[in-house]
Amino acid sequence: MISKRSIERVIETAKVEEVIGNFVNLKRRGVNLIGLCPFHDEKTPSFTVSPAKNIYKCFGCGKGGNAVSFVMEHEGYGYIEAIKFLAQMYHIELEEIEMTGEQKEAEAKRDSLFIINEWAKNRFAKNLFNTQHGVNIGLAYFKERGFRESIIKKFDLGFASADSRDIFNAAKSEGYNIDFLKELGLVSDKELDFFRNRVMFTIHNLTGKAIGFAGRIMGDNPKMPKYINSPESEIYNKRKILYGLYFAKNEIRKQNHCILVEGYTDVLSLFQSGIENVVASSGTSLTTDQIRLIKRYTDTIKILYDGDAAGINAALRGMDMILAQNMIVKLVILPEKHDPDSYIKEVGPSAFMQYISENEKDFILFKTNLLLKEASGDPVKKAYILKDIVATLAKVPDALNRAMYIKECSNLLDVGEKIINAEINKIIKKEIREKNQRRIRNEQVDSTLELVDDQSKVVADSQAFLVQSDEYQEMEVVRVLMDKGHTYYDENNNRLVVDFILDEVMQILDYFDNHIYKKIILFVKNLREKGKIPERNDFFNADEEIKEKYFELIMTPYEYADWQSKGMELQTQKHPDKNQFNEANQAVWRLQYKKLNKLIKYNQENIIKNSDNPEEYKTLIKVHIKLLKERKNLATLLNIVI
Repeated sequence: MISKRSIERVIETAKVEEVIGNFVNLKRRGVNLIGLCPFHDEKTPSFTVSPAKNIYKCFGCGKGGNAVSFVMEHEGYGYIEAIKFLAQMYHIELEEIEMTGEQKEAEAKRDSLFIINEWAKNRFAKNLFNTQHGVNIGLAYFKERGFRESIIKKFDLGFASADSRDIFNAAKSEGYNIDFLKELGLVSDKELDFFRNRVMFTIHNLTGKAIGFAGRIMGDNPKMPKYINSPESEIYNKRKILYGLYFAKNEIRKQNHCILVEGYTDVLSLFQSGIENVVASSGTSLTTDQIRLIKRYTDTIKILYDGDAAGINAALRGMDMILAQNMIVKLVILPEKHDPDSYIKEVGPSAFMQYISENEKDFILFKTNLLLKEASGDPVKKAYILKDIVATLAKVPDALNRAMYIKECSNLLDVGEKIINAEINKIIKKEIREKNQRRIRNEQVDSTLELVDDQSKVVADSQAFLVQSDEYQEMEVVRVLMDKGHTYYDENNNRLVVDFILDEVMQILDYFDNHIYKKIILFVKNLREKGKIPERNDFFNADEEIKEKYFELIMTPYEYADWQSKGMELQTQKHPDKNQFNEANQAVWRLQYKKLNKLIKYNQENIIKNSDNPEEYKTLIKVHIKLLKERKNLATLLNIVI
């Protein structure tokens, strides 16, 4: 196990511009470097590297990170593999530390599971090529489907013997742990092979290791499922795996789109024909985790489905999940009675790609046209269609993309854009309201906010805080916290920016609209309670949600004008990079001002409601006076005229 000290040394030593410079041609632009993004096709460079911050960000596809995450993303390495790669590049000797007994046991078990799957993969391959039954049944099946031996070996295809104890007996004789075989689903509790008389498809993770298998039955047996998959295990989670992604990921980046099909043989046929940016959902309905996997390499998915009614219905399922990830979804419905495997064999690769190019349709417009066709002029059905389409449009997070779709759908449905917009806004507001209600219930938020002194209290209904979002102000506070938290708030070096922000924001944290910003503030608070000053590496090592938000907020495509080199100094304020006092104040005060306005409005409503309750009315009036006074003070600080 590599020591934490060694990992920290690698991260501190690795310069992001040097590491990325080995893969990308970078040119100086101001204090940053810029080049063509290696993760998506672009003609105008939007891939920005900040040597000062030691991070990168592409403002085209959104990918960002540090030297370690770049190596992981670009080379498909795991975290430790990336650390070793950088250690070798910088000639750093990695220190190994002794693991605890539990750590050793857990790592040894995980390694054993991979080893056993690798052994099983080779056993299935041996059965396919070196046994009479495997050659006559399994290999004959693959060759009948038109698969060349090179593709069979590349994808680690195999054959499970009809012998009910082939795997069990072979594993036992070679000394493999039978309990691990059971955990991986290779043998049952009764010590019988799980896969029998089936052609085998190996499922790989992103580094190419065998993590599971799928088996297709040979012959016709209506009592047996056509395909069976390995059960989930410590190393295999089918909801987070896409069949063929290990082989397809580089071509997906290059083509800047991913072709998604339903079956294993569809992947093999397209790949063999030279269409390598293809994956399948590995025997499951498409999941959010699988969509996010694809998004690591491209923002565009082209989904190929069979041309029958079942294929078209399948095309409509799960698409809202893809739209919710802000991805572009194209659908291609193949000619009737064809799947990708059969169609490419009938027409060949060139005609196949031409068909895709000519017949790919935007998902939302495809769905709209399809539903309109079903409605056949029935006004009642058309109303239901509108609701269905509006629900789908509400899933599109990007406002500009949504506006374009609204315009198109308005024309198709012959319904005004304002009407569609209004319905979408209702759904979005309802989802925000419900999301915040769940957050409040789950976190058991105490809605009592102490104001000014212990005697004056307002019990605030959290729904009053959802009328207008304060996410921009929350974002600014978090951005300053991440970027300048480790610097000093004043010139006397008496107080850190992080401490100023935490002191000012904690009392209103329960009223944050965005759960990620609240999560980041709590994350930083936890660091301070441990005596740590939050720095760049703390955010690098946080969970994915916090890390992604860090890269999103900390980088900007804009550069400050270099007026100093032209002899024109700033007269009224410091350079923005050194103006943390003003930045922190402005961010915190503006957020507090917005929250106070909401609180005042809610308190006014309570005053009206309690006009017949003298004691409560009197208390609320006192609170109102203090709230107005507090707002006036903030307005003065912000130069706002009330």
